[in-house]
Amino acid sequence: MNIKKNDTVKVIAGNYKGKIGKVLKVFREEERVLVEGVNIVKKHVRKSPKYPQGGIIEMEAPIHVSNVMLVCPKCGQATRVGHATLTSADGKRSKMRVCKKCGEMF
Repeated sequence: MNIKKNDTVKVIAGNYKGKIGKVLKVFREEERVLVEGVNIVKKHVRKSPKYPQGGIIEMEAPIHVSNVMLVCPKCGQATRVGHATLTSADGKRSKMRVCKKCGEMF
């Protein structure tokens, strides 16, 4: 999975197509992501210390990772992601993500 927490993504399918938001949480096992302001659902909650009023609240629900596309921080476009391996002076290797449109590493 190429998407991490705090990445900016664009929804490419579904009711929220075209909406851009920040990834709040990644569920790797289910291959789903929680995106800020996307896939809003209503949930009935009982009175509790967390929700003293109870009632109906609106919250984000996870969407499948195939329905979002990473937005490049440099060019600002939704893009596919490649990978590049960098070797530092002390011989350590690190894997970086690369924008397929502009070539920027992030």
